[in-house]
Amino acid sequence: MPDLLNARVEACYVQAEAFFQRAFTRPEISLRLRGQKAGVAHLDENLLRFNLRLYQENRDDFLSQTVAHEVAHMIARQLYGARIQPHGAHWQAIMGEVYALPAQRCHSYAISRRPSTRYVYHCQCANNDFAFSAQRHRLASKGRRYLCRRCRGPLVFSGQQRVE
Repeated sequence: MPDLLNARVEACYVQAEAFFQRAFTRPEISLRLRGQKAGVAHLDENLLRFNLRLYQENRDDFLSQTVAHEVAHMIARQLYGARIQPHGAHWQAIMGEVYALPAQRCHSYAISRRPSTRYVYHCQCANNDFAFSAQRHRLASKGRRYLCRRCRGPLVFSGQQRVE
């Protein structure tokens, strides 16, 4: 676990505690988030998940903005309960008043897509190739049926794969 990230999470909590004059329960921290999200606050589990690759590629902004963004979700939950809007007025106020940061809902980090294997399916009208993801291919191989929108015939695996 990167020490700077842990230190920034703790600093955000200390800052919120000074502002609100109360203690907050610290969450568990995980760096096992993948994909396009930089961070996720699992409020019911008291867990913060961060994307290690995006942290490494965007360290300064990530430490400043993303960590505070996710901690603000946890603070808002502890202060105002479960029924508030995720990026609503309470969360926005914490971002602006406690952390003096813009209440940005999404990051703008460059995300490079990893190559993925696609499984080629055909229908009886054979007009198009249908490229299935690994997950959809797995479901189809277990019996889920997919139909062509044009001819309404079943989509059948061609045996071909391609990397996109």
